[in-house]
Amino acid sequence: MTKNKFVHLNRKAHRYLGFIIGIQFLFWTIGGMYFAFSDIDEIHGDHQRKHVMLKNYDSIVSPSIVLNHIKEIHGIDSLESLKLISILDKPVYQVIYHHKHMGHMLMIQLADATTGELLPPLTQEQGVALAQQHFNTKAPIKSVQFLDEVNEHHEYRKKPLPAWAITFDHVSNTTVYVASNLGTVESFRNSKWRIFDFLWMLHTMDYENRDNFGNLLLRAFSIFGLATITSGFILFFSTRKKLSKKGISKKQFFFMDSVKK
Repeated sequence: MTKNKFVHLNRKAHRYLGFIIGIQFLFWTIGGMYFAFSDIDEIHGDHQRKHVMLKNYDSIVSPSIVLNHIKEIHGIDSLESLKLISILDKPVYQVIYHHKHMGHMLMIQLADATTGELLPPLTQEQGVALAQQHFNTKAPIKSVQFLDEVNEHHEYRKKPLPAWAITFDHVSNTTVYVASNLGTVESFRNSKWRIFDFLWMLHTMDYENRDNFGNLLLRAFSIFGLATITSGFILFFSTRKKLSKKGISKKQFFFMDSVKK
């Protein structure tokens, strides 16, 4: 292969690779700018979350009473965690344990911390009230949805289920997700977070789970990007050397190149 033919093929490959990679570089740049100029606390909804203090915990019963009740009714193989939480200003034990009669699977049980009485998962009314209590702005309820499963693209992916999704009629279009079995507010999702999530998907090029940095598409574009830059350097130096032999100055070269474009 002659040198001129090699330069011609390299120029052609560089042109098409540059166009394809340029589109992805544009997405990466737009995403990077949004990430850099955004407040991560606003994206996470931290500025919308009201800090709720635990109250009325002076007369709580011993956790052993609750554990004995669970053992008598359901059976406990081992304890995973036990927390004292607040649900609508009432102290509640949140117990996560392994069930010995169900393949040692994790189970969740709420219990009234003042009486030891076992409680069912949160109802819709309780879920809405808890979301309103933790949302720091008074706004009407736009919609309420019960989620027992979500796909990999859902904004509440990889979070505890089932859950109540309470969307407020607010300029931020915020949805508060409350895990019904855990009795806790898990996530705030607003318009800024949704834009962030979309740009993050374009940034990682993971169009299924959005968080896999090792996917084949991203690896391929990384290699193509490196090939594009390398071919550009080859074109620059090979063309510059060729023109210098012909006695063409740098100013003439850039003028000729601009005329061609």
